[in-house]
Amino acid sequence: MNTKTKDMALIAVMTAVIAVLAPISLPIVGEVPISLATLAVMLGGVVLGSKKGAAAAALYLVLGAIGIPVFAGYSSGAGILFGMTGGYLFGYIPLAYISGLFYEKAKSNKTVAAFIGMIVGTVVLYILGTIWFIAVTKMNLAGAMMACVVPFLPGDLLKMVVVAAIAPQLAKVPALRNANAAA
Repeated sequence: MNTKTKDMALIAVMTAVIAVLAPISLPIVGEVPISLATLAVMLGGVVLGSKKGAAAAALYLVLGAIGIPVFAGYSSGAGILFGMTGGYLFGYIPLAYISGLFYEKAKSNKTVAAFIGMIVGTVVLYILGTIWFIAVTKMNLAGAMMACVVPFLPGDLLKMVVVAAIAPQLAKVPALRNANAAA
């Protein structure tokens, strides 16, 4: 299989992984549910690399925007993508890119690099999402942080640990070997 075809297949498979995991959500008090989306997006960045991971996240957003129920709670549509949580959804692209970039640039201890990349990517996601949330809801910063960031910190940390633990194992899979090489 040529490299371009393999890359497209890997992006499609990772998009499918995100689309399968992201709708699984737990509603909490407030407007933003806890879902497995960020776990899948971080995994895509680390396993596929910055560009392909970001491409998978972007393709996932397109699927949701055109009406395929892949967003949290099996929702979809442009209304969700451009609604109050849209900034977090768009934040998946830099989350995947940054997570992958740290991993692929690491000279040693890729697990630590992946973890740091996921932290930095999550901070960017929180910033983008919270600014968007405030713009749409007119909520103040403290309220937005309590609704959209603080409740998610423990779960996102756990997701990072899971991705950092399984990424080295996935790197051994022949089809994924060197998938995260910078393109």
